[in-house]
Amino acid sequence: MHIARAEDITMAKKGWVAFPHPDKAYDYAGDKLAKAWKDLHAGDQEPFPDEKRVAALLKRQPKLGKDAAAIASALQDAWRAFHRGDFQQAYEAGGALKALGASVAIKAGGIHATYLLDDDKAKTARYEELIALADAAVAALPDEANSHYRRAFAIGRLSQTISITKALAQGLAGKVRESLDATLELAPKHAEAETALGLYHAEIVGKVGGMLAKLTYGASATEAEKHLKLALKLTPAAPIAWIEYGNGLLLLHGDKREDEVAEAWDKAARLKPRDAMEALDVAWAREQIE
Repeated sequence: MHIARAEDITMAKKGWVAFPHPDKAYDYAGDKLAKAWKDLHAGDQEPFPDEKRVAALLKRQPKLGKDAAAIASALQDAWRAFHRGDFQQAYEAGGALKALGASVAIKAGGIHATYLLDDDKAKTARYEELIALADAAVAALPDEANSHYRRAFAIGRLSQTISITKALAQGLAGKVRESLDATLELAPKHAEAETALGLYHAEIVGKVGGMLAKLTYGASATEAEKHLKLALKLTPAAPIAWIEYGNGLLLLHGDKREDEVAEAWDKAARLKPRDAMEALDVAWAREQIE
């Protein structure tokens, strides 16, 4: 089994583009992180990385480290960096912790690439790095829902950089579906996985049409809307759930339901961000409705 080491991960040679909306409200220093954790991670169901949690993971996979207390402290700091918008710090700190830190590393690297990287080649390279991290996490910690979800996230974002047609031809859609199914089996209330599964259906239906989508990929407009709406029910205060609901409707129906799309984006734009990721989500939504 190969487990990614810190030196295996290609780190940025220069500083990443900085988060453009810094706010003291996103600084979860000390005990603030644990107190806010449930709300911050309602969408991805990430367990709080305290010493007990890390010790349990190390018992299952001793090769990942020995000092549970030190690893827990480092993991919490990596998540603090993510939430306040220090995405490069979160990525590098998470990557250094191998599979134990893959979740924060992939989320940080992926959100940064989505919103703050303009170069398509750089985005593709970033997502490929994240997929490697995710594959290692799945191999080391297959019983963790977010090992599978971060893999789906990374592959899904890569697919978007190379076009849905190429992604389908390369079998990436099947890998995304496989990982999302595994995520939801382990964490049935994983709202971000529900959103991603809804978009899986919507993107395929939008690209190849309803009949071929259903026959070839088992995708349908009905399933798309079902999963997107479930994500909204699970996390009504998450901007990304409303954004992607609008995006899903757009993929499925074009301008036929543009009022509903605009309404979904408007709801996202009006939500109060709880961290840097949500601030970027809200900023995107506001740009769409201006």
